Parts: sequence; structure tokens; C-alpha cells
Amino acid sequence: MTLRRISSLSPWTQFGIRVALMLALLAFIIGFHWFERDSLRDNYDGHVSFSDIIYFTMISATTTGYGDVVPVTDQARLFDALIVTPIRIFFILILAGTAYTFVIKRVWSKWLMQRIQGALKDHVVVVGYGVSGTEAVKELIARGTSPRRIVVIDCEDDALREAEELGCAVLVADATRDKTLQAVRIEQAKALIVSAGSDDTSILVTLTARHIAPTLKITVKVRNTDNELLARQAGATTVVNPVSFAGLLLAGSAEGPVVHDYIADLASMSGRVQLVERPVREGELGRPLADLKPGLGVRIVRDGKPIGFWEEGARELCPGDTIVEIVPTCFRESDKEPHVVPARSS
Repeated sequence: MTLRRISSLSPWTQFGIRVALMLALLAFIIGFHWFERDSLRDNYDGHVSFSDIIYFTMISATTTGYGDVVPVTDQARLFDALIVTPIRIFFILILAGTAYTFVIKRVWSKWLMQRIQGALKDHVVVVGYGVSGTEAVKELIARGTSPRRIVVIDCEDDALREAEELGCAVLVADATRDKTLQAVRIEQAKALIVSAGSDDTSILVTLTARHIAPTLKITVKVRNTDNELLARQAGATTVVNPVSFAGLLLAGSAEGPVVHDYIADLASMSGRVQLVERPVREGELGRPLADLKPGLGVRIVRDGKPIGFWEEGARELCPGDTIVEIVPTCFRESDKEPHVVPARSS
């Protein structure tokens, strides 16, 4: 592990320090050669001037030698071998590091970001990669979402390493700012999952996203029940309160372990069944909800109103209906064919 803290120096200040260090080292070499100029010989005119010293220093520091000015004493040769040579290597490292930090890295990062942005469409943006965000990303991948269609935003670089290893695109930035969400093409995203850690930050991210993408599906996690209404007013499509949900599981488990296990089974791809939401298909219009195959229809949402499988409205499916059904995990909705998914006991 490496203990680190963000530098208080700006990039231009760091660049200036490197340049100043190089100039100081060059001045040191020039000063030594000038005071020991009798140890040098100019094969061109036999006279070593100050300009010759600068010239000899520069061609020595840059590993270029023409043989017109050469050291002729042991002291000068040892200085060039033991002092100038390490400084020459140090120059190369500074120049290479500076070129990479201030030119190559920035150009490469900008080109790579533009390439990733160009491919972002119908993707899922996850804000916050804590415990909940991590589980959300893993569950999305388990449900068939390609990691290349997932973008994770967090303020901590270390928190994003695992997401990057999974194949997701990551961005170290503040998701409450417009330019951050615009950088991940939020207006072209399929959904946004917000688990920013604190309720106020999550609600602010929701407000920002709703301002940019009015029709985007936004799911927000809040810890305080009082903030659920605020999250919906901010534009959240779905609000998840893990504390309330945990209470429901605890109450259900009081009746026995079966209810708890089945609820967990429905919520995760790791179980035998999965609770899914989908639009009604053309071939299902006019048929009752009970006739769905291979799933088990449990609810219809029609014009924003929920209809249970026991109610009269469930006897005939209509255009525009949204169906909530329970399907076997091995059934893949995209191709309607059995798809074997490794499952563990809930």
C-alpha cells in the first residue's frame, strides 16, 4: 500500500520546478568547466571561450560529441565521467517524464476518452462505487449487461480500480457537476444508478441528471426515509431505501426462513428465479396475464396504475402495458431460449 496525498502544486508549478532544476544543473556544469577551462582543448582555434564552455556543456549533457572541444586532464575526464554522466541520465529521465506527464499522457487520455465517449449509447451510469455501487455493477453484469456498457463515477481513484478491472469505463470526478455527467453522455444513457454515500449528494446528482436528461430512468439509494420524497421530487424514477428493505426482510424472516430466501432469490441473478419488468409483446395482446410462458405474471402497470394478477384488468393484456413477471434464471429474455447460468443456493 502507498500512502499518498494530492499535490498542492499546480501542473505548471511542477513543470517550472523541473525546468529550474535542469537549468541549475546546467549552470553547475558550466561553472565547473569555466573555472577548469584550462583542462579543455579547442581543436578548432586553440582558445576555449565562455561560448565554447556552454557549447561543450550542452553537447556533453545531450550525449552528443563532435570532438572539437575535449577534456585533456584526468580531473576534467573524471568530472565528465562521474558527475556529468549521471546528470546526463537524470536529464533524460526528467525530459521523458515531463514529456509524458504534460504532453503524451494528456493527448493519449484525451484521445482515449473521446473514443470511449463515441461508443457510449444505451449504457448504464453508476455514481458511487461503495458497497451498494459495487453490488449493483456486479449484478448488472450477472444479468447480461456488458461491462463495456457500464460507466462508473466516483471521486476516489482507488475505489474505481475494481470496476476498471471488471471492464467498465471509469471516471474520477464529481458527479454533481453538469460537465461530469455530460462527459459520460448521460443524455444518451439507458439508466442512472445513484449511490453516492450521503443522501444530500445523491439527491443533488439526481437533480443535475434530470436537468440534462429529462426522460432518463434514475434509481437512487437513500438511507433516511424522510429523504425518499425529496429524491422523487428531484426526479428519481425509483427510490431504494436499504434500511426499509432490510426491515421487510427481517419481518418476513420472523415467519420462517422460506419467505426471506425467496425474496432474496427474486432480487438476484444468483437464485433460481428472477423478477423482471418488460413491455407487453405483440403476440400477448388480448390474452390474460395468467397465460404468460414461461414466466409467471404477477402484476400489470397500465397508465401508471398497478393491476394485480387477481384483478379484472389482468384478464386481457393491452398495448402499452408493462408486465412484472417471475421467470426462471436460466431463461434469457433477449433470445427467448434457455440460457444456463451458474446459480448458488439463496
